[in-house]
Formats: sequence, structure tokens, C-alpha cells
Amino acid sequence: MPLDAKTRWEYVRAGRVRILWLVLGALLLVSALPIGLYHRQVLQLSQEKLVDTERVQQTDLTRSLAQEIQLFEANLTQQLLSERQILALTGLIDNVEDPSAEPKVTRLLEEFVSSNRSTFLYLTAVGKSGKGTSASQGNFRAEQDPFVARALQRAFVTCLQSQQLQVVKFRSDPLALAPENRPAFVVAVPLEDVNRNFTGMLAAVVSLDTIVRRLQEASVRGRTVFLVDHNGHLVAHWDTKNFVPGADVSGNALVARVKALPQELRNTETMGFTQRDKKHATEMIGTYSTFPEVNWAVIAQRSLSEAQTDAGVTELNRQALAFVSVVILSAILVGYFFASGHQRTHSRPGGLHARNQPRRISPALSRARGFGNQRAR
Repeated sequence: MPLDAKTRWEYVRAGRVRILWLVLGALLLVSALPIGLYHRQVLQLSQEKLVDTERVQQTDLTRSLAQEIQLFEANLTQQLLSERQILALTGLIDNVEDPSAEPKVTRLLEEFVSSNRSTFLYLTAVGKSGKGTSASQGNFRAEQDPFVARALQRAFVTCLQSQQLQVVKFRSDPLALAPENRPAFVVAVPLEDVNRNFTGMLAAVVSLDTIVRRLQEASVRGRTVFLVDHNGHLVAHWDTKNFVPGADVSGNALVARVKALPQELRNTETMGFTQRDKKHATEMIGTYSTFPEVNWAVIAQRSLSEAQTDAGVTELNRQALAFVSVVILSAILVGYFFASGHQRTHSRPGGLHARNQPRRISPALSRARGFGNQRAR
């Protein structure tokens, strides 16, 4: 007859279910343990391949972006040199602050700015005294921004001393334009007559909105891509609200590595590091690519957890855990019912214990058998 709950509990208290634990242990040993070891090995291999894949992707990304930004900077410099050449061909380069030449210079500057709306926000041509004319987009006023005005002053001093310093152009540190912290910088070239005498400066405020959009396109699935200079200052970041151009970001391990390199070195390196904040530390993998033509570097970084999620490692862990849990539960159920059935077989009245015991004869039946035997004699 089937055992009720009370009887089963008595068997547990009496220590008669030790065979259950033996069966369960054997089933778990031959089922869950090999699966767990195999999953650990597969996970380790997946982790190594994940790091290799992320390293290749970041290397290709930073190198391609470095080439794009280098071409961008070279192109705008060439455009500025072309505008200087136009001033020379029209005979306006000798004295751009001449009142008779000012309308023509202004018209040339306005045409240049209107044809390059995505790049040049402001263009000015000044003479030896620092006075001249300018053209700008919309309501942008360079003289109202103290950082831009200071950068233009440094540009003029550098152009004035260009022959002594042996420089062909000036490029400022990264600037943040109000009100949205738009990244920009000032680039300038000296104006010279046919005898290479200094006659003034042609300077422009260059917007990096095109670079920011490119960084936004590259910063997907937990990856962050930004641009820094060799002094550890932020040039451009896709999140302009929280990362201001010109800020010192040397606390980042990749930026610190770039800052320690020689400025003339072109290098690409991938490294793992730990990024710490106030609450916790995050394991990261990042790559930087330097391009000495501009003395900037492109940096791409990503947390290992984000990379694992993107590569499906997290989903693999979840599926493996679910599978192992099902195997363990199945082993427990099979072992439990097997052990319980074995105990019922050995403990019921008609079971093995009853068949192995000697048969008992009642006293009345013994006397009857003895009386019969006497009469027969």
C-alpha cells in the first residue's frame, strides 16, 4: 500500500533515506558537473575571442576616424590657404585694412563663409595693426566670446612672429562655444606680400559639429568614442552636455597614455584598464590612435560587460544556467522517486523482508498437528 506523508517523515527521521542522497549525488555528478565544466571552458574561450574581436573593431574604428579627422583638418587648412591666395591675386593682401579695399575683402569673406556653412563660423582678415574686416554666420560674434577673442589674439601674435617661429599656421586649443558647448577651434595663417613681409592675418573659427556627428555614429552599443589632444584636453565628445571641450581628462588611463607619448609618434594601442567612479569600478577595454599631423588622438572605450552583452555571452550564461538548473531538478526528482520506490519495496509486509523471515505457527495449530500425529501412531 502507498505510504502516507507521516510514514515518509518517519523514514526520514529514522535515517532510512540515506540511499536517496547517494542516488542524488551520483546523478548530479554524472550530469550537472560535466555540463558545468564544459560551460566554463566554452565561456573562457568565448571571453578570449570577445576581447580579440573588440580589439580588432576598436583598432579599425580609431584608425579610420583618425584618417577622417586628419583629412578634415587638412582640407580646412587648404581652404584657408586658397582664400589667402585669392587675396593675393586680387592685390588685396598688401593692406586688407585699407578703407578702399575693405568692401572687397568683406565680400570675399562673406562668400567664403556662405559656401562653408558646416565648417567655418567666422572669418576675419586683419592688417598689421590688428584691424580689419570679418564675416560670420548668423548672429555669431567672436568678439563677444572671451575665449574666442583670446584665441584670436594669440593667433595674431603667432602670425606676426611666424618667420621667427618658423610656423605656417596657428591652431588654438579646443574651445567650447556657448550656449551648447559646441566644440570649435581657431586656425589662422599669416598674410605676406611678394617679398614675404608680414601684412596681416587670415583667421577662422572652425566648428567641429561634423566631427561630433561622426563620433555619435561610432558611439553605439555601449562604446564611447571621443577626441583628445596631446595635452590631455578634450577636443570633441559626442555628449556635449556632460563633456565640455577643453576639459582636462587626463584621469582616463588611455588619455594618460596618450599624454605620455612623444607628439611626433604615430601609434595605435589597445589596453585593458579599470575605470573607477564614486560607487564602483568597471573593467574596460579601450584603444587609442594618434595622428601627429594634428597632435590629436581618437579614443574608443567600452566596458567588458557591455561587450559581453553585445556578443551574446550574457545570453549564453543565462541559457546555460537555465539548462543546468533543469538538469539538477530532473536529477533530484528522478533520484527521489527511485529511492522512495526502493524503500517501499524493502519495507512493505509482503516485500523482501517478509519473504526472508521464517514462518510463524500459532500454538493451536501446533497442538492440532501433534494430536493428529499421535492417532496415526
